[in-house]
Amino acid sequence: MRLSPKKIRILSLLAQGFTDKEISQKLQISTRTIQTHISSIVLSLNARNRVNAVALYMHKNPEAKLLWGIYG
Repeated sequence: MRLSPKKIRILSLLAQGFTDKEISQKLQISTRTIQTHISSIVLSLNARNRVNAVALYMHKNPEAKLLWGIYG
């Protein structure tokens, strides 16, 4: 379950509630590219969907909460 730094950044932004369009604007890449990355992340993590991908990643990497600024 190794993700590239770019995919981890995208997953982080998803976890913070950003839309595909907002993520694409922040990272200055197309919305379609963001959607492709998200699909790849979901497959890599054997997740059911993007929300499940965030949950799985955070479960396996609890330090991600601190890195992403997510508390509680």
